[in-house]
Amino acid sequence: MRYFLRTLKLAWAYRVRLICSVLCALFAAIFWSLNFTAIYPTLKILGSDQNLQEWVNDSIERVKKQVEPLQADIDQRVKGLKEADADPNLADKDNIARRATRDLARLQGKVEASQRELYHLHIAKKYIDAWCPVGRFQTLAMVIGLVILAVGIKGIFEFGQDSLVGSVVNLVLFDVRNAFFRRAIKMDVAQFGEHGTHELMSRFTNDTEMMGSGLKTLFGRVVAEPLRAVACIVVACFISWQLTLMFLVLVPFSLYILTRVGKLMKRATRRLLERMSSIYQILQESFTGIRIIKAFCQEPQRRRKFREATRDYYRKAMLVVNLDSLSGPIIETIGVAAIAAALLAGAYLVLQQETHLFGIRMCETPLEMESLLQLYALLAAIADPVRKLSSVFTKIQSGAAASDRVFSYMDRESRITSASTSDILERHKKSIEFRNICFSYEAGHPILTGVNLNVEHGQIIAIVGKNGCGKSTLLNLLPRFYDPDHGTVAIDGQDVREINLRSLRRQVGIVTQETFLFADTIRNNIAFGRPRSTFEQIEAAGKKAQAHEFIMRMPQGYDTKLGEGGLKISVGQRQKLCLARAILADPSILLLDEFTSAADAESEMEIHRVLREFMKGRTCFVITHRLNTLEIADRIVVIDGGKVAAEGSHADLMRVCPLYERLYEAHFQRRAA
Repeated sequence: MRYFLRTLKLAWAYRVRLICSVLCALFAAIFWSLNFTAIYPTLKILGSDQNLQEWVNDSIERVKKQVEPLQADIDQRVKGLKEADADPNLADKDNIARRATRDLARLQGKVEASQRELYHLHIAKKYIDAWCPVGRFQTLAMVIGLVILAVGIKGIFEFGQDSLVGSVVNLVLFDVRNAFFRRAIKMDVAQFGEHGTHELMSRFTNDTEMMGSGLKTLFGRVVAEPLRAVACIVVACFISWQLTLMFLVLVPFSLYILTRVGKLMKRATRRLLERMSSIYQILQESFTGIRIIKAFCQEPQRRRKFREATRDYYRKAMLVVNLDSLSGPIIETIGVAAIAAALLAGAYLVLQQETHLFGIRMCETPLEMESLLQLYALLAAIADPVRKLSSVFTKIQSGAAASDRVFSYMDRESRITSASTSDILERHKKSIEFRNICFSYEAGHPILTGVNLNVEHGQIIAIVGKNGCGKSTLLNLLPRFYDPDHGTVAIDGQDVREINLRSLRRQVGIVTQETFLFADTIRNNIAFGRPRSTFEQIEAAGKKAQAHEFIMRMPQGYDTKLGEGGLKISVGQRQKLCLARAILADPSILLLDEFTSAADAESEMEIHRVLREFMKGRTCFVITHRLNTLEIADRIVVIDGGKVAAEGSHADLMRVCPLYERLYEAHFQRRAA
């Protein structure tokens, strides 16, 4: 529950709305209990030939007649007690005095109870004479009208509570989602790879919704239902607090059952949410890789996998449903048993006209049938909120399980952070150094080992090597997508870990083989790195990237909206838009990772011409398998097995580096083929 309490702290910011919702729930509970007070006058009107005025007058006379003999008996016993006290020859005087005092206290209690009843009857007479009509039918119609009015007022307060609670819950979820996204977007690239986006999506959607359901239950039912029960208990205690207490004696047992079921519910809900993450993973993979699935005719295999995941989710969901459903009947059975016990005890007191049960005083005066039926209705009204509360604890436990998953993820700190005393990198002007770089994604499986490389400002470095040798990994260390396990990456002599992270990344432009475009307009995609750019600047970047021509052929030109991932245009066109985005950002360091892999020969030649102009005054790293791209490079670096195997010009490497020679020959064999 520790994480769920953090959610409640977020709700404290909206405490005014919460307080107002509690007040609405309180007034709704009061009107709920007052509705049951109409049972007594209704039964009196229907069960006798008297109207309420006649009934209250007869009741006052009846109580007065009850008080007179009791008072006479008290006076007689007081007189006898005084005589006994004055008689010096009376034996066992102490026991006689003790019995007489006990009898006097009992009689005095009856008199006080009758006097209280008489007081209440006089108050009732005042209002009955003032407000109630004389006719019995008219009086009944008025009582029913008051009940309808009370129900309407209660409904207004219930609406107010639900609306206020809903606003608080949605505002808290608004804060949680934004805080969660703010924390998630700050995570380093490695953490996204470790847990997968499907896990994040599940926690953003399903988990937060379940957490909101727990909050709504807590601020809604947990406040409203106990208030309704308490209001009915207060009214029931005016009739017979002893019988009411007999009904409430089973509450601790009910709470014990709810606690046990709630613990099981929390574990079951956590497993359910984990299964939902698996479903998100399958959906993400299937929709993202739909072309591969269709190309290899693997639709049945994906359907089977999805069916297995959803079947597993169904089993876990049914466990949650069964636990939630189990608590209701158990509590309802206990409540009915308690009501039956109280009803039987009350029926005995009414039918036998007794005030004691098993030697215990249950009421001051014998109960009337109408009072017993009203008490029964109130106890049944108490049982209804208690029954509804049986599902509350399980929902709160479900919300707590969801909170655990959300906040445990939010508490993760990014391993890539700016130092507190980090410096701002204005613009790279000197050199970039990789000093004894060692890096591994998993311990014991090194990707880079002892890499040393020095690049002067303005140089264009081409990095070549076999797949998996660490080329992209090496460049990912520059914008600090990862930090090396050992060694230092320095820009202008300063360790990148000591440079302000935002200022560092603003100086690095990236164009990769795996192009990514947002489901937005072409204009906004190009201006993503510099959102305040003018249209003229955006258009100039598009022209430099050789993208302007095909953009203008689009339906709305630069305002054309691209589909998800830019699937409405070709891969080559997507790469040109990504290049335009990098050109507009005007970085001092440019990273090109297989940036022309999808371009045709003519487009590649045009892009090279653009890059020769754009690369002037910038330090550029180019990863490529297409060795004709090397014509734009000042120096070539060959990576093999995570190490720098050789570096130099094309002619030098052809003489001294067998690996480069093999790559070069393989490239021309592919071109010839």
